[in-house]
Amino acid sequence: MVYVFLADLNEVHVYEAVAIPPMAILHPFRAVRPLPERASDVACVPYDVVDTEEARRLAHGNPRSFLHVIRPEIDLSNGIGEYDGLVYAKGAQNLSAYVSGSDSLTEDEPSLYVYRLIMYGRPHTGIFGCVAVSDYDSNVILKHEKTRPAKEDDRTRHIIAQRAHAEPIMLTFRDHDGVARILNETSTTPSLYDFTSPDGIQHTIWRIAAPADLISYFEEIDRLYVADGHHRCKAASRTAADLANANDPSSEVGFFPAVLFPMGNMEILAYNRIIRKLPRTQSEFLSMLRDSLPAGSSSGPVPDCKGEISIYLQGGWTSFKLLSPENASVVDRLDVGLLSAYILQPMLNITDPRTDSNIDFVGGVRGTDELERLVDSGHAEMAISMYPTSIQELVEVSDANLLMPPKSTWFEPKLRSGLLVHLF
Repeated sequence: MVYVFLADLNEVHVYEAVAIPPMAILHPFRAVRPLPERASDVACVPYDVVDTEEARRLAHGNPRSFLHVIRPEIDLSNGIGEYDGLVYAKGAQNLSAYVSGSDSLTEDEPSLYVYRLIMYGRPHTGIFGCVAVSDYDSNVILKHEKTRPAKEDDRTRHIIAQRAHAEPIMLTFRDHDGVARILNETSTTPSLYDFTSPDGIQHTIWRIAAPADLISYFEEIDRLYVADGHHRCKAASRTAADLANANDPSSEVGFFPAVLFPMGNMEILAYNRIIRKLPRTQSEFLSMLRDSLPAGSSSGPVPDCKGEISIYLQGGWTSFKLLSPENASVVDRLDVGLLSAYILQPMLNITDPRTDSNIDFVGGVRGTDELERLVDSGHAEMAISMYPTSIQELVEVSDANLLMPPKSTWFEPKLRSGLLVHLF
């Protein structure tokens, strides 16, 4: 309870203060963006879904690809590591050339946008704008994943060298009727961009004509949830603090770009696992699993429901149930947490999936055929097909200020980088 004491000459008055609820800040920005005819050449996958060699291959023959900005090591000699100081300087040089070159323009006025991605016929529509570092620092923007210092350092160095947030992060929020109306109305107007990327996903962006109503609607939203981009969020926060401490202030450094999706527009895919080496033969390990866990209901590679996994051994799939203990926490009830409790730790001695080289992770968008291929080719000895974590589970974990186990969620489709860049 908060009280306010007001005194005059004769007496003291005590009033109960009314707490002001938190509200999300949505901030228009002057985007640097490609000319419409260059958008499909510039737009690229996010930095963290490809390694250096994949980025080099994707950008080959395309000097306009934004991978030259977010993966600038592809323009340097093979012997130069991705964390070398030359990489950050090259990224800043490439961005500067793009901003001042003939393939891009800078908006005259700060704007907000609608960004729609269509994958397999299903639209995912959100708002492209900036959110506030202060909201991240004060937990209006809630996290569910632990960040790694090395990745934080890397993105922070890129942001400071470029004086830009080059890629948006993905946030979600509870559905709001007013926001939905603006999304629907804006998507009937002429678009800035409309193209299909090489992976078959259609990307369309519109400018919102009058953003004031949208900004006021977000003042009614008290929580935003990080879906994808924890390291970029943390790097934005660190950048703002570092530049403030260095007496290098900029009002725009307090904001960073995001695409914000209503929860009804979000889809989480499974984040599957492979095990490199088993402590026993595949036959013996399968027998151990059957002795330890109840059988699941699925006869195929995809689990039927939460609390079940499918395991690929000896050229076939077998499903098992992962029973949640009574009174388990929201984190311990997650399938990825139960997997660790029942299999990874006791049977495989994998206590930290973040650092253990015996486990690797495969995004659900690659399908279970990829899991079979990895085992059949000898790259792994066992594959684990997971049931997707739900949006509600993400919200419950975030609201409890807890963290999910690593690689709990895989969001598709991925946002394209380079379409709307935030300078500061």
